[in-house]
Amino acid sequence: MKIQDRTFIISGGASGLGKGSAVEIIKAGGYVAILDLSDEETGQALEKELGPAAKFFHCNVLQTESIAKAVQGTVDWVKETGKPLGGVIPAAGVGLPAAVLNKKGDAFNLDDVDFVLGVNLRGTIDLIRQSAFHLAKVDPEGPDGERGVIIMVSSSSAFDGQYGQVSYAASKGAVASMALPMSRDLARHGIRVVAVAPNLFVSGMTAVMSERVRKNIEATFVFPKRAGNPPEFAILVKHIIENPMLNGAVIRLDGASRLSKIFAIMCRRDSQRDMV
Repeated sequence: MKIQDRTFIISGGASGLGKGSAVEIIKAGGYVAILDLSDEETGQALEKELGPAAKFFHCNVLQTESIAKAVQGTVDWVKETGKPLGGVIPAAGVGLPAAVLNKKGDAFNLDDVDFVLGVNLRGTIDLIRQSAFHLAKVDPEGPDGERGVIIMVSSSSAFDGQYGQVSYAASKGAVASMALPMSRDLARHGIRVVAVAPNLFVSGMTAVMSERVRKNIEATFVFPKRAGNPPEFAILVKHIIENPMLNGAVIRLDGASRLSKIFAIMCRRDSQRDMV
């Protein structure tokens, strides 16, 4: 599918992987609707930075009504620009590390669990279902009759979840497991679905890590031995959009990293605050 002159909805698009994807799509001639919790002043600054191909919409993915308002705003913007919807990238995500039982034997807070699952899983599903309703009405493109693509953000934690990551791993594992059945659900509408599972990437969420934990994670990478950068995530997003044979798949983007039990113990001792 061509990116040029198509509009893509990106939640969490004001920073990190979401913003990186927005920049890459605009470079390829596309338009982006950026859904984010940032305030209007930040949103306006972002629009100025990215140019006329970007439009900011304040959105809280925990609230169905907020998503509906942002999606409808995007649809109205599409009518103004004449650039039809091309896809959805639900990149909004959070992590609140906590062991099921802490060192005192107390159970973790279910409100925190609900928050992580709400943003990472429910928020992803809600944005997709509301956006797909409009995406399915777009005129099909090319010999395959493709209308668009959904690119979800999972994590290496879906496969190598570490100490304190029960909620985060559960949410990202669920995202990974949705790729195939969702692709089957939406196939009749000419919509593809792919999930990307990154390991440590430079982002606001990983910025709270201690330097020691960050270095320990980077040491598990086979090559290159460093954290990923948003543009490296974004070029994969671009390829997924443009390659019609990518569908129903979960793609690991992790420098061949596989986190071990020993690493989990190191993280526990270091009392890490967050990890991808």
